[in-house]
Amino acid sequence: MNRIALVAALALSWLGLVVTPARSLEATAADTARFLAGLPPSVGSPLETLTKSAHWRSHAKTMDAAFASIEKSTLTKVRAWSRDNVKSPQSTLLYMFGGPDFLFANAFYPDASTYLLVGLEPSGDIPDLMKMQRRGEVPGLGNLQNAMRTLLAVSFFITKEMQETLGGSNLRGTIPILYVFLARSGMDVRDASLVMVDDEGEVKPDDKKGKTSARGVKITFAGLDGRARTLYYLTTDLSNGGVKRGGFLKFAGKLGPADAFHKSASYLMHTDNFSQIRSFVLAQTKTIVQDDSGIPLRYFDRNVWDLYPFGKYHEPLDLFPEGRQSKLAREVFGKAAKIDFGLGYRWRTGESNLLMAVKKPQ
Repeated sequence: MNRIALVAALALSWLGLVVTPARSLEATAADTARFLAGLPPSVGSPLETLTKSAHWRSHAKTMDAAFASIEKSTLTKVRAWSRDNVKSPQSTLLYMFGGPDFLFANAFYPDASTYLLVGLEPSGDIPDLMKMQRRGEVPGLGNLQNAMRTLLAVSFFITKEMQETLGGSNLRGTIPILYVFLARSGMDVRDASLVMVDDEGEVKPDDKKGKTSARGVKITFAGLDGRARTLYYLTTDLSNGGVKRGGFLKFAGKLGPADAFHKSASYLMHTDNFSQIRSFVLAQTKTIVQDDSGIPLRYFDRNVWDLYPFGKYHEPLDLFPEGRQSKLAREVFGKAAKIDFGLGYRWRTGESNLLMAVKKPQ
């Protein structure tokens, strides 16, 4: 408070008048995430008034039903599988080709301190819902529901569908989706900032002017234990030509020893054009959990990795002929343990496969 304001406040207090601070019209990141997720914001939040609209109440009802369904059918079972099988998780999780899928990243690796999610979809701007609102409603909530619909129904995003759905919305980019998944995973979003990665692998504030091969958002959050954690979502090209052009791999390497998760990864690492990111993940990680669309079985050296198969292997969909590895897959999955949930392109329970690869002690 400056000197003039202080004198004015004292004068008003001498006259017996109460000075009430002006209420901020800017919602916190936590309340924004909760509002988008269909959960009530904190008491006193400027977003409280927007939850009174029939539009938001309908959105909240839809979100409640969708997340109750995926919790029961999949996420609860995934968390139980993870507790039983992932014994020594690292503090960093790498989720290449996953887009904004924090939901499954956290379900499989709930104790990670740093999550690095990568996709081709732009992060967009950090949403300011009070500026977006029109007559007590936030436009774009229906688009947000539609963008998440496929993942909540069958466990994976369809990139083109998500881009088209959010492209014409006020809630553009992946940040609104990340906010929803964080809030619905029980996380308290503390801060979000747009970032870019320079050629030396350092993260800097994104001024939207500098050239970079990787830009996105850094979100800090905490769970019920109050422990501060970090989520990076970066938009970048993971092909060999793409990772050569900037500092993305340097940045990922600075995060230290990690685990990795791959699901519905379009079998890209089955091709020569993605050999560098494949080699990086194999060198950087201690444990990899993936369906068959991730790293091909032939690249797991049995002198380096112990393989633990789960579920049932099926040939890839006709859309991905490069992913066929039937002979080796039949050998590895011949005596696989069962899983009671579905995920990936073969998302129906009883048709999915999962491989856990654990690096042998050196």
